[in-house]
Amino acid sequence: MNDFGLLMIDFQRDFCARGGYSDLCGGLDWVLPILPNAIRLLEEAREAGAFIVHTREGYAPDLSDCPPVRVERSRKAGGEYGSQGPLGRLMIRGEYGHDFVDELQPLPGETVLDKNTYGAFAKSDLEKLLKEKGVRRLAIAGVTADVCVHTTLREAADRGFDCYYVRDAISTFDPEIRRACELMVNQEGGIWGQLVTVEEIASLWRAV
Repeated sequence: MNDFGLLMIDFQRDFCARGGYSDLCGGLDWVLPILPNAIRLLEEAREAGAFIVHTREGYAPDLSDCPPVRVERSRKAGGEYGSQGPLGRLMIRGEYGHDFVDELQPLPGETVLDKNTYGAFAKSDLEKLLKEKGVRRLAIAGVTADVCVHTTLREAADRGFDCYYVRDAISTFDPEIRRACELMVNQEGGIWGQLVTVEEIASLWRAV
C-alpha cells in the first residue's frame, strides 16, 4: 500500500460551499452530490495508509501572483477573484472561503499544498515529495474536472505516475464536460490513467 498516494484537489469552500466562488458563478448542484463520495474516499485512504495531499488554489491579497487574464476571466464568470463575497474575498489565501470544507479538512500530518496554478505540479515540489514517499500509483479526486483536476492528472501522467481518476468524486459545472473528461482518460488504452469509482479504488486498497 505504501506506493499509493491520493490527491484531494481543491475541496475548498470557494468551490464547494454556499457563498463561495462557484456558488456565485453557477450554483452548487454540480458539486454537492460528490462530497459524500469524497468524504468516503478520504476515509478509505486514511484507513489504507495512502500518502494524502490536499491542494488549494488561491492568490495573494494584492493578486500579484494571479495573471490579469485570470482575474478578467473570473469577472466574466460572475465571481471576480479578489472581490468581496459572503465567505471573504474570493480565492484569496487566508480568507475563510479559501480553506477546505469542514468535512474534508486535513488531519495532522497530511500534506497541504497551496498553489496559484491550475496544475498541482507546475510550481511546486509535489513530484519530488511523492517520489520521496515512494508513491508510484496516484488516485485523484476533486474539482473542477476540466480545470485543476485534468491539468494535474496530465502533469502526473507525464511524470510517470500510474493514475486513477476517481470519477464519482470529481465534477464540474457542465455534465457534458464532466463526461468528456472521463472519456479522455480512457483514450489510447488509458493514456491519462484508469477510470475508477470510490468503491473500486477502496477495494483495490483493501486487497493490497
